[in-house]
Amino acid sequence: MSTRTERQEAAIAALRGAEQAPLWLAVPDRPAPRPPVDGDISVDLAVIGGGFTGLWSALRAAERDHCRDVLLVEGDRLAEHATGRNGGFCEASLTHGERNGRRRWPSEYEELRELGLRNLDEIEQTIEKYGIDCGFTRSGTLVVATRGHEVAEFGPGTPGFLDRDAVRDLVRSPTYLAGRLIPGESAVVDPARLAWGLAATAERLGVRIAEHTRVLRMKREGDRVVLHTERGRISARQVVVATNANTSLLRRNRAAIVPVYDYVLATEPLSPEQLGSIGWEQPFGISDSGNQFHYYRRTQDDRVLWGGYDAIYHYGRSIKRGHEDRDQTYEKLALQFFETFPQLEGVRFTHKWAGVIDTCSRFCAFFGSAHGGRVAYATGFTGLGVGASRFAADVMLDLLSGRQTERTRLDMVRKRPLPFPPEPLAWIGIQITRWSLAREDDTGRRNLWLRVLDRLGLGFDS
Repeated sequence: MSTRTERQEAAIAALRGAEQAPLWLAVPDRPAPRPPVDGDISVDLAVIGGGFTGLWSALRAAERDHCRDVLLVEGDRLAEHATGRNGGFCEASLTHGERNGRRRWPSEYEELRELGLRNLDEIEQTIEKYGIDCGFTRSGTLVVATRGHEVAEFGPGTPGFLDRDAVRDLVRSPTYLAGRLIPGESAVVDPARLAWGLAATAERLGVRIAEHTRVLRMKREGDRVVLHTERGRISARQVVVATNANTSLLRRNRAAIVPVYDYVLATEPLSPEQLGSIGWEQPFGISDSGNQFHYYRRTQDDRVLWGGYDAIYHYGRSIKRGHEDRDQTYEKLALQFFETFPQLEGVRFTHKWAGVIDTCSRFCAFFGSAHGGRVAYATGFTGLGVGASRFAADVMLDLLSGRQTERTRLDMVRKRPLPFPPEPLAWIGIQITRWSLAREDDTGRRNLWLRVLDRLGLGFDS
């Protein structure tokens, strides 16, 4: 068996020649961008942002009211950012997992769970109804324990519990000590093709879409909201802001969000022999049970997508392309991949990429309105936006309607998260937290810093 040093060298070699581009977007049949807005336009509803949150908002608005004039604008290309850079895990959870949800909203958690399951059902129904070809497979998730202290958190008697032999019968990794198979509450999907399918469907329902149309500022003028772009103005009766980590249009959200970079690798397509060496015949996704966790899945063309673990915050809430090229993180991910699947040494990675996660202190989306109720927003998904974005779209449309619904009555919707402190306190606090979470992963014990954050409502459970 190779030593760790030999595996480090193998990991570096496996990354040579990898394309710095998201697997989902680096395809020849990516749709051409729609023309930008040119001139002044008046609409009923303007949606800012061409990721999942904006696309679902536009589609759901058209489904709710076929006569509504809806325009969606994207400053770059559709699905270019978080939507086209994630792992394609579509979860039912709206609360970043059960533990986080029960801790923050114990009295309404069961309702939130039911709403989340219904939301996933409705995503699946939408894909089937409109014939969106995106590889949606409701496969469930295998959560694995790789450290001794994590096994106790699963425990025999837990629904879906698998001991070491049982979990290794499903997927062959020497790192697995136990597991839990959770069926029905998640799916895997090609996120870019889902986004492109939602856009095409929305257009068939009358929505207009403009790409390369960056909104520079937003201002209320009488009973309208005016969006100023580089080549014109958009006057709207109502506005949905779905820009997630980019908070420049709504000052009130700037302190509530920090952008964290997540990194991903994708292997070359595996041969039948390589696939046989790891088992994994069922299409479920897999994640570790630690704070710093990996998520991984098989793709439709038999690659393994491998991401997570090394989430990076850059001082000053910095967002820029240069942060995506981080060799030390890609090498760390590659090394951990081969430690998990040593039988795959020699496999090469063809793609490496990163994306920005819009993290808030409660680790799931929050909602609100501005400009006298004419503007609604949702942000702070913290990495679980593929599924929760559709729920967020309905929340925002409910808020704009002015009617109370089962969604707008929720404490989760009515209350905002605690803000992050200014720099340098934000950077210092995040670095201490990352160190503390890594230490808890190693020891199984939460230190004083994490216990204080828990009491303040800032504790993190992945």
